Amino acid sequence: MLTQSNKIDFSGQHFYVGLDVHLKSWKVSIMAEKLTLKTFSQDPNPELLHHYLVKNFPNGIYHSAYEAGFCGYWIHNKLTALGIDSIVVNPADIPTTDKEKVNKTDKRDSKKIAKSLRNGDLKGIHVSSLKTLEDRCLVRTRGTMMKDLTRNKNRIKSFLYFHGIEIPETFTQSSNHWPKRFINWLRSIELVEYSARKSLNLIIDESEHQRLIILDATMGIKELSHSETYAKKIKLLQSIPGIGILTAMIILTEIETIDRFDSFDKLCSFIGLVPTMNSSGEKELIGEITHRGNNFLRSAIVESAWVAARKDMALNKSYHDYCRRMEPNKAIIRIARKLLNRIRYVLKNNEPYNYCVVN
Repeated sequence: MLTQSNKIDFSGQHFYVGLDVHLKSWKVSIMAEKLTLKTFSQDPNPELLHHYLVKNFPNGIYHSAYEAGFCGYWIHNKLTALGIDSIVVNPADIPTTDKEKVNKTDKRDSKKIAKSLRNGDLKGIHVSSLKTLEDRCLVRTRGTMMKDLTRNKNRIKSFLYFHGIEIPETFTQSSNHWPKRFINWLRSIELVEYSARKSLNLIIDESEHQRLIILDATMGIKELSHSETYAKKIKLLQSIPGIGILTAMIILTEIETIDRFDSFDKLCSFIGLVPTMNSSGEKELIGEITHRGNNFLRSAIVESAWVAARKDMALNKSYHDYCRRMEPNKAIIRIARKLLNRIRYVLKNNEPYNYCVVN
């Protein structure tokens, strides 16, 4: 006796899931190869999405994509572990019409991601290993604290200017590191009211506390740099003029592996050391460096370029040649590209920098 089976099997069929992720909910759009199937909201739970796909489209081949942002990569890692072909995309790489820009909703965004994924228009960004991501947290946290300390120093300077107090000439050159003598001078300033004195002391106390925290973070990074994962590469990078332990750790935790870049131009593009271009007909305009890129890494490379331009005579000569035809701040970007080329050479060849190898 023959029995009829009502079990549906989607073996070999592809399903494309666009996710617009938020803190408390996700907007999900699911498309088949020819049809738009469903758009709905759900709790921010990868297992819940996987359960829905398996239940409604059993044995299908699932693909998903969402924009890189505040949520990091934990969603991608969990979806991948559940057997879903997941990618994380740069928001700027998602094809968007003018109508979608002026009528932006979560529903439109999730459908747009699913459609672009189905059409093959999306390319996933590099997702670093969990270890690299966690090591990067320590390095970036120190960078954030340095910004907070700078803000506090600016608050103190603003306070002094507001009250007409001039900083003694002996301390005017201590812009980056304030010595203990300067802190003692700040605490000795005579102010008329107790409230003003208390306000200044509070800002000073916070600055000193921040310096201790930054010192702790710095020691943690240096300890990490001596680990087996980083020690060899740190030593190689330190052979390049202008590169210290902190900058080397920024490079290694942000890039993870130099082999992910097929060319030097792609490395420059990732960091943001490429100019903007506007070409139409016979006109071709080359502008400032692009705003797109890894700002944290770019800042570290540019800061190192100022040091390298003083220590490396080849870079020193190039810098002065550039300054004859452009502003110093533009010239240093050219030096930063040259420095980055040295960094790439050292990491790809696993050998110390030789002044005669890379020009």
